[in-house]
Amino acid sequence: MLSTVYKAGRAPALLRHGRRVAVAPQAAQLRSLTSGVQNLSVRQTESPIARLQKRFLSVSAARPGNAAQPAPNPNAYLDSGVIKPKEFVDVKKVLVIGSGGLAIGQAGEFDYSGSQALKALKEAGVSSVLINPNIATIQTNHSLADEVYYLPITPEYVEYVIQKEKPDGIFLSFGGQTALNLGVQMEKLGMFEKYGVRVLGTSVRTLELSEDRDLFAKALEEINIPIAKSIAVNTLDDALEAARNIGYPIIVRAAYALGGLGSGFANNEDELRNMAARSLTLSPQILVEKSLKGWKEVEYEVVRDANNNCITVCNMENFDPLGIHTGDSIVVAPSQTLSDEEYHMLRSAAIKIVRHLGVVGECNVQYALQPDGLDYRVIEVNARLSRSSALASKATGYPLAYTAAKIGLGHTLPELPNAVTKTTTANFEPSLDYIVTKIPRWDLSKFQHVKRDIGSAMKSVGEVMAIGRTFEESFQKAIRQVDPNFVGFQGAKFEDLDFELQNPTDRRWLAVGQAMLHENYSVDRVHELTKIDKWFLYKLQNIVDCTKELQQIGSLQGLKKENVLKGKKMGFSDKQIAHAVNSTEDEIRARRLEFGIRPWVKKIDTLAAEFPADTNYLYTTYNASTHDITFEDKGTLILGSGVYRIGSSVEFDWCAVSATRALQAMGQKTIMINFNPETTSTDFDEADRLYFEELSYERVMDLYELENASGVVVSVGGQLPQNIALRLQETGKANVLGTDPRDIDKAEDRQKFSEILDSIGVDQPAWKELTSVEAAEKFAQDVGYPVLVRPSYVLSGAAMTVIRSQEDLKDKLEAASEVSPDHPVVITKFIEGAREIDVDGVASKGELIIHAISEHVEQAGVHSGDATLVLPPANLDQDTMDRVKEIAQKVAKAWNITGPFNMQIIRAEDPEGGVPALKVIECNLRASRSFPFVSKVLGTNFIDVATKALVGKDVPKPTDLMAVKRDYLATKVPQFSWTRLAGADPFLGVEMASTGEMACFGKNLVEAYWTSVQSAMNFRVPEPGEGLLFGGELSKNWLATIVDYLAPLGYKLYAADAEVKEYLETKSKHKLSVEIIEFPKEDKRALREVFKKYDIHGVFNLAQARGKTVMDVDYVMRRNAVDFGVPLFMEPQTAMLFAQCMSEKLPRPEGIPSEVRRWSDFIGGKPL
Repeated sequence: MLSTVYKAGRAPALLRHGRRVAVAPQAAQLRSLTSGVQNLSVRQTESPIARLQKRFLSVSAARPGNAAQPAPNPNAYLDSGVIKPKEFVDVKKVLVIGSGGLAIGQAGEFDYSGSQALKALKEAGVSSVLINPNIATIQTNHSLADEVYYLPITPEYVEYVIQKEKPDGIFLSFGGQTALNLGVQMEKLGMFEKYGVRVLGTSVRTLELSEDRDLFAKALEEINIPIAKSIAVNTLDDALEAARNIGYPIIVRAAYALGGLGSGFANNEDELRNMAARSLTLSPQILVEKSLKGWKEVEYEVVRDANNNCITVCNMENFDPLGIHTGDSIVVAPSQTLSDEEYHMLRSAAIKIVRHLGVVGECNVQYALQPDGLDYRVIEVNARLSRSSALASKATGYPLAYTAAKIGLGHTLPELPNAVTKTTTANFEPSLDYIVTKIPRWDLSKFQHVKRDIGSAMKSVGEVMAIGRTFEESFQKAIRQVDPNFVGFQGAKFEDLDFELQNPTDRRWLAVGQAMLHENYSVDRVHELTKIDKWFLYKLQNIVDCTKELQQIGSLQGLKKENVLKGKKMGFSDKQIAHAVNSTEDEIRARRLEFGIRPWVKKIDTLAAEFPADTNYLYTTYNASTHDITFEDKGTLILGSGVYRIGSSVEFDWCAVSATRALQAMGQKTIMINFNPETTSTDFDEADRLYFEELSYERVMDLYELENASGVVVSVGGQLPQNIALRLQETGKANVLGTDPRDIDKAEDRQKFSEILDSIGVDQPAWKELTSVEAAEKFAQDVGYPVLVRPSYVLSGAAMTVIRSQEDLKDKLEAASEVSPDHPVVITKFIEGAREIDVDGVASKGELIIHAISEHVEQAGVHSGDATLVLPPANLDQDTMDRVKEIAQKVAKAWNITGPFNMQIIRAEDPEGGVPALKVIECNLRASRSFPFVSKVLGTNFIDVATKALVGKDVPKPTDLMAVKRDYLATKVPQFSWTRLAGADPFLGVEMASTGEMACFGKNLVEAYWTSVQSAMNFRVPEPGEGLLFGGELSKNWLATIVDYLAPLGYKLYAADAEVKEYLETKSKHKLSVEIIEFPKEDKRALREVFKKYDIHGVFNLAQARGKTVMDVDYVMRRNAVDFGVPLFMEPQTAMLFAQCMSEKLPRPEGIPSEVRRWSDFIGGKPL
């Protein structure tokens, strides 16, 4: 039971020497004893525990090698009766609150922790009821939860579920901030007491303590723990007064907010005024506190049980100094630059805090640490599972969420087994013999007018985690995982490099790379500008030196074995070495294999190989000399989806996990490759083997060869595996399962795609592939504007735009050619007023087996990832359904598809009144974003069927799921994160903007859509009597339709100009009066006062195109609705549908509404 301690303190040295330093047994023994057994009585402390520890310690100290030794058996230890089991919490049915759709600041990590909690409940034989509208995740399968409700996570709906299900316990700490805020609200309303529901794990009182800054400050004062001095205020004037007392620079935070939402730095009064105005709209209370910018930021993950056993599982350090939200920072674990004294000071403080607050379960403590002294401040404590907990679980192999759920059920740490090794107890602090680097992924370039700086409010959409045995190796792997276009540590051109280094943006590490690799900045100079710890910068300098050595060699022939090995040990990829010596990736790979240089496979066993442990949690490194495992399985490789980003998110993780489970059910060995710490697919108990590794051609081939794999699945991980499929087969000679990658290429390449469609008689919009602006202009004139411009090979419409005029065309073509220079642009006739249809299907050897047809509510031109999908379709006639199926059959045959595929079809009315035209606009020969949705709505797991087709075993007979009459439908709606993306224009186009999705069921479209929209984060329905603001396009009858639905409900109607007022008053069939309000475009504070004065709780702004400038009145209206947390409807079809919902659903009737039904009741059973 050696604690992390001596290793974390001296991690770099240990790693440098590559051998373990024996530790004086007495010191270690004392440390181990303090790590959690203090609370047993003296007599008990003496006996078996001390003996056991002496045995552990003497063995590991005396024999640093991996000599054979009997595995300690926790059962004998527990049977000896040392530990009196606590009374178990007696619950029969537990309600688990999920986190809803994925948003910036609250993504897959909460989904992962919820799945772990459900696993723990299942093991304990407690029945579980889950409320979570996120249909894309594995959590909402029946394989984990006994009953699932796809409903909004609001007190109103949760109360209905409690009335129906009568649970006796509830978990609030596994659904991120959403669940936590809900718990605090429901406690205040006295609902838990009213229905006799016990809050398991950390109490609501503790949650409030950690969330309410005033209470938190008082609690920490009681135990003399220093915190950043802050003053909680409720008004703007108080905020200014507080800042005068504390002194600038200050930081403002909103209480009860997630991921630093509504926080930021202010250097003077003006900055504070604007910031406080915005923050107060998001939260009733804000904190003004002293800024500690430039200090180190360190985090500890702590676990405590109800018997007061307490351990720190992982400590992490931010590469960036304080001032950048930890979700937007590069993070390393374990910490690298702390001295032993600093490490222990913060560890002891963390344990003290967690015990004092009374956390039961898991918790994280964030510190600011003075860079050149021993002064520190506690920044915050999250008494719930957070983003860092998912990272810490994956970094150490210690399943925090699972353990926290067990503790919530009354178990204690010493009696729980370590879930990874199964041979030791959970009451231990993991040891790491490797280093982990996490780098966030941002997608800011997708938005117009967005501010790119990063600071105290989080903006990243996902994160990667890389494992290596040196910082250099781990860091370079992580960079490539963020985006395969990066080769490793590299630079990029900046107009003003020093400014970029001083003011962090999402491209900060590229600026550091530019400075060190290309501009010869010294470590001291970079440190001066960035305040990044010199330890990290010296490590980056090693990469720079190695790059220069390789460049000096300059040729493939000059490379010796030691050059290649040195590069590999520092995390260089074959491609990166090739760049440096002017060669190609394939040549370097061949050369490397000639030298016999291959990566070594190592295990993560939480114990730094101190005890025998059988684990399947693996990574590769060149800093080793042996493999930890043998390769006899000949399993199937499954390529995961990599980092979450806009366009590729948890739905692909659902596909990857479903494929893994299907293969296992067929008796096949599975090998998962993925590097995303937020997902279920990277859980150690999903696949037979898990490699936390890059999804590059180089690494996949390394593992394919090492594992002697029988095949590789490339169709369930989104676009990333798709892009390397052809190379795996052609160059690497790998067995790619399913559709031939050469056929995939025929669907990705616009020219080939189009020719095949023509040959099978399937219609498509007029298009042309072009290389010059002149040719494009001529085409646009021939077919008439608007046209759509898109590059080949993309995911989620990157650089796709609708163009309505010739000037527009010139601007946009320049942008599109930058995206993929080797691929010319494609320009298509854009059909207005058409409807889009999504088809998801599975085929086997060219024959269609199953398919699903969903319709979009929005008009064509909204990206399918941002669209509202309805399944089964509410407005498509049988004739259209039959024609769509026929197209799917033709396409499956033409591409000889085996496995999953997805198509988007446009349905355009015939101006002559004939049969509407169906035109195919896109076809992906892989699983799509909507696979989990269609599987869960139709009650058939599409990926399960697809996996059978890939393997060619037990393939079912073709069935038509769309022919079955259903008495329900579901709508899938997007989750946007506009609030986080300061300045971005909330407007829907062909580029995808949403970060997640939710879906709800109902007996008709109104019922399903009503609940789906309310599932969006922080959405609040405008109640009758409140104000609604209107604006946008007047040439269509959109706004009039909306007002017709809403006028009878008694809303106050407002407009920002006379035109809109006149239009509404004349076009509406009701007699109504619309008031014009003042609309200060440049003054955010004044505008906020206007919203408050007129009680505006909903904005309908239906513009035809984006605002050209930030002064456009519609842009200002949309942006500020988002900033002020007011529901915004900015797309005509969905706005009209929601207005219809409001007219039918308000005022609310008594009793439980009919949409509150179990998922299993809707679909009639539990097929998934």
